[in-house]
Amino acid sequence: MKILLFGASGSGTTTLGKEIEKKSDFKHLDADDYYWKKTSQPFQEKIPLSERNQNLKADFEKHENIILSGSMVSWGKEWETAFDLAVFIHLENNERMNRLKKREAERYGESLQTNKKIKENSEAFLEWANQYENPNFDGRSLKIHNNWIQLLNCKVLRLDGQLELSKKADIVLMEIKDLNNHI
Repeated sequence: MKILLFGASGSGTTTLGKEIEKKSDFKHLDADDYYWKKTSQPFQEKIPLSERNQNLKADFEKHENIILSGSMVSWGKEWETAFDLAVFIHLENNERMNRLKKREAERYGESLQTNKKIKENSEAFLEWANQYENPNFDGRSLKIHNNWIQLLNCKVLRLDGQLELSKKADIVLMEIKDLNNHI
């Protein structure tokens, strides 16, 4: 079974994916690991689309049960039919931005204040992420995600990002169990 968790940056998709992996036989994969090259400063260099898709497809074949966290909207039409369940997590913008600011501080530490490039990149990322609910924004946005949901060829479960992690995991695991019972 292939499950997708997606939402805005900071909505908790990766955290939920890791939690479900702990509680089940699902292998958690994160789209960022396929999207970004491993560099000393993370999130600097993108992997070309064809290479990223090839790598992810190889891992899809390796594992029977996968829970993938991340937005797949711009990765190609083939991903519209690749999942048995998609879980969209929405979190109120102020809470989400607070999470992202905290994560940036934890990720970069003192470098966030002392390294000009890191500081500029972090500020640009936070500005980009804060546009998620802007209906006129061209990047990853609530509007784009809602439009993409209409194209998915699987059940879509919407979760409130404010729910406790264990509650969200239990809801998704129950949905997986229900899907397995109907196969």
